[in-house]
Amino acid sequence: MTGDTLGIGDLARRTGVPVRTIRFYCDEGLLEPARSVGGHRRFDAATVDRLNLVRRLRGLGLGLRSITDVLAGGCSLADAVAAERATLDREVATLAWRRSALRAVEEAAPTDRAARLELLSEVQDGFAAHDTLVRLWRPMTSGPIPPDTARMFLDIGAPRPPELPTPAQVVAYAELVLLAADRALAIQLRASTLVNHDRIADLGALHAAVDAACELAFPQVAAGVGPEPGPALDRFVAAHAAALGTGDTPEFRRALNRRTAADRHPKMRRYWRLAGEITDEPAPVGVTHTWLLDALDRSVD
Repeated sequence: MTGDTLGIGDLARRTGVPVRTIRFYCDEGLLEPARSVGGHRRFDAATVDRLNLVRRLRGLGLGLRSITDVLAGGCSLADAVAAERATLDREVATLAWRRSALRAVEEAAPTDRAARLELLSEVQDGFAAHDTLVRLWRPMTSGPIPPDTARMFLDIGAPRPPELPTPAQVVAYAELVLLAADRALAIQLRASTLVNHDRIADLGALHAAVDAACELAFPQVAAGVGPEPGPALDRFVAAHAAALGTGDTPEFRRALNRRTAADRHPKMRRYWRLAGEITDEPAPVGVTHTWLLDALDRSVD
């Protein structure tokens, strides 16, 4: 040790970091030593704390770029750790998806294995798969809808893949993605549910009222009761009538039934059943909404 500075060997002994590693950190710019007259690296006392911080962050798996940002003050320690955790969360979720996909192929009956393999090979990443669902439902959030309502709508229509999916959930999600990528389904959906939205002044109020009708129907749907007229259907129709500035009349019900006919399409029914398998809900909102549409269809008949 010379004066108030440390040689590289002294620094290594104080921190437990090998000399070779200290040299590497110097070359990467994490440490900024001075030079003695003889050209040797000299470190001030503050370097001990700085190097200990580097050592601990490296022990947590943070990369040199993240550590450099922390040392330079461009990123807080909390933010750097949170970003690293988020990265690991995604890696763990990706590995969990792959593991369940492999199990799904392994557990398939020999006669179904080739088809199962083909299905799952098209959806190799749950995060990318979720983007496909979002693209299908994004147009539903257009217009003057409050942000919270838009997020809720996307959460329902585009459920996120489970963090630790079962093989059955991976298969269901893959099927859901294939349905979402069907252009014919997207056209049907936008031609029915989105029609006349330019005439609705408050889409947020409409969605909230429809959600209330679904909640009212939930016990019947969860209990397996078939679609039937009643308070839930009346509230559902009233929500749409109020949004369009009209009343609940037989003529309006027939018009609403025609406008939402595409939402009763077998592919949409399949979509909501698969969504329920993924979220493990007894009566997903999509299934409950379809139940109300079927009840409307029966009331018109």
